[in-house]
Formats: sequence, C-alpha cells, structure tokens
Amino acid sequence: MKKIYLLGVGRNTPVCMDLAIRCGYEVAGLYHYNDERTGESDHGILILGSFADLFARDSLQGLNFLLTMGDSRIRVEVADRLRKLGANLPSLIHPAAVVSGFATIEDGVTVNAFSNIQADVYIGQDSLILSGVNVSHGCVLDKGCFIAGGATVGALTKVGACAFIGQGALILSSKVDSIGEYAVIGAGALVTKPVAPHDVVAGRPAKSIKSTV
Repeated sequence: MKKIYLLGVGRNTPVCMDLAIRCGYEVAGLYHYNDERTGESDHGILILGSFADLFARDSLQGLNFLLTMGDSRIRVEVADRLRKLGANLPSLIHPAAVVSGFATIEDGVTVNAFSNIQADVYIGQDSLILSGVNVSHGCVLDKGCFIAGGATVGALTKVGACAFIGQGALILSSKVDSIGEYAVIGAGALVTKPVAPHDVVAGRPAKSIKSTV
C-alpha cells in the first residue's frame, strides 16, 4: 500500500485522512505547522514533527503528501516548497465522486464524495473540491481554488487562482464568465455577474461588500 503524509493538524484533518484511505493510501504520519504537538496522535496517527522539520531536509524525493489546510495562500506556498524538494502531491478523487474522462485535473487536487466534475473542466494544482460540489462543463479553475460543499460553478466560468467559493453558493451559467483571483463568494450567494479579483461578494443576488486587499 502506498504511504502518504498529511500536513496540517486541525478540524479538517480526519476528513483528509478518510479521503486518503479511500483512495488506497496508508496515512503514515502527520506534520503540524509548529513543533508544539510533535509526538501526539490525532485519530490514531502520530504527529511526526513540524513543517520546518520537513523543509530542513535535503530531499523529499518519492514521498507523497496531502495538504489539509483551508487557507489557499498557505496551501499553495507549502505545496511549492514541497515540490522543490522533490515531493509528490498526488490528486485524490473520492470513489463516490464523478469525474468526466474529458476533465483535466492537475496534481495536488482533492475531490471529495458526491462531487461532479463535468466534461472539459480544468482544475489547477492544489485546489480543494469539497463534498457535493458541481463544476459544470467548460469551467477553468486556476491553482489553489477552494470550492466549499454544495456549491455549483456554472458552465464556462473561469475561476482565478486562490478564489474561495462558499458553501451552497450558486454561480449562474451564461451570466458569469469570471471569478477573479483571491475573490471570496459568500455561503449561499447567488452570483449573477462577474466578480473582480480580491472582491468579497454575498447575498442573493450577490453584491460586493468589501475587498481582500
């Protein structure tokens, strides 16, 4: 059985453990962002050390890693550092997810149970697709996107790097051609027009409420 190490110990960690196991991996250990919990266990899996311990190594060649943190900026930064040391970040697709054979999924992506990735979708590195998400045909998700449970991304929408789409949000097909990088779509939002980079929108219909910069 292939071994995988998880980075980040928090509330989402057991969800990621379960996904890795269902994808045929053995969770061989955890790494926390600092050394305060080294030697402890989480759901029966030993916390082996900190991120700094990993990055102090000369090489991580051949080792598999899964990142559990929700913060896209941190996830992308940590993923890039791991790759520079030769680590593998495999994409994990839950057996209960439906992914078109015409979709393209880069490495480091997670697709959770009951999500549907339709034809001609592109999902960039280190994006997180939670449970019950629908990504409609022809969508492009840049690296580091976070799509929360129950959200629907309408057809032909381009979603910028590290954008966050909240739980149950609905992005309408043919109305929204782009969601800008680092934009935030609030939970339950109904998005009827393009969203600018760094913009935070919420409501039904969604309106701008602030910026992330």
